Amino acid sequence: MPKTPNFSQEKFLSAYRFSAEAHRGQKYPGTGLPYLMHITSVSMEVIALLEVEPFKDPDLMIQCAILHDVIEDTKVSKRRLEEVFGKEIAQGVESLTKKKRIKDKEKRFTDNMARLKDAPREIQAIKLADRISNLQTPPFYWDNKKIASYLEKSKIILKELGNASPYLNIRLKEKIALYPELVNHRG
Repeated sequence: MPKTPNFSQEKFLSAYRFSAEAHRGQKYPGTGLPYLMHITSVSMEVIALLEVEPFKDPDLMIQCAILHDVIEDTKVSKRRLEEVFGKEIAQGVESLTKKKRIKDKEKRFTDNMARLKDAPREIQAIKLADRISNLQTPPFYWDNKKIASYLEKSKIILKELGNASPYLNIRLKEKIALYPELVNHRG
């Protein structure tokens, strides 16, 4: 008997289409690429993770990975996500969302980390995958202070959430170690 996927392709495609519509026209910062590149990168990290570590709800993980930025970066509300995908996915995405009403960036980060520490392991792993995806060559317009802050926050994410996944823990450590070299070689 052939092996079957541990997640639903239909649920993947439903979330992917929703995310593509929500992020339509957005570009990945510092590039001319569609924002969907980031969404795909985070999803790929989660799918690779599911091949090497067991998780209770792969569909939840994949859908939340695909939808992780729709509340934060688009006009989609938590209520709308709940209507379309259910309460658990809406809550997972909300846990991954930095609250816009908190104006101070440091407080916003601290609030987000506090909520993620209380989130299920599946959601914590998505944050690790998100940071792995984001540790690419920084946008040309970031100054040294912004770059240093981003690297420091990456280390905090690893320290606070790294136990969610041994596999992603190693991947994030590697990305953090390589990040200074990417900074030195940016155009």
